[in-house]
Amino acid sequence: MTKHRALSEEALRLVAQRFAVLAEPMRLRLIQALFDGEKNVSQLVALTAGTQANISRHLQTLTAAHILGRRKEGLQVYYSVSDPTIPKLCEVVCGAIEKQLARQAKHFESQG
Repeated sequence: MTKHRALSEEALRLVAQRFAVLAEPMRLRLIQALFDGEKNVSQLVALTAGTQANISRHLQTLTAAHILGRRKEGLQVYYSVSDPTIPKLCEVVCGAIEKQLARQAKHFESQG
């Protein structure tokens, strides 16, 4: 078992802020849409079925949190995942949830 060191109050506050940014389904959809490469706002609106205003607001929050990066090319702004820990974090959390859902499904099947 891996031993974890205790975090300072400041570090815990920063971790809580990071999870608060990620605790929004549309932001997770945006991050997931960017796993296979950068996209502009129009592409992200089409992929997530959100409104441009809503998508832009979430992109701003994710960029301010240093989760996403942005680059401008002419009039287009392209976004990408800039924090290399995000894909691994999503893999761990999503994998755990998938296992939990599979266990629940198996439990309900055995009940029927």
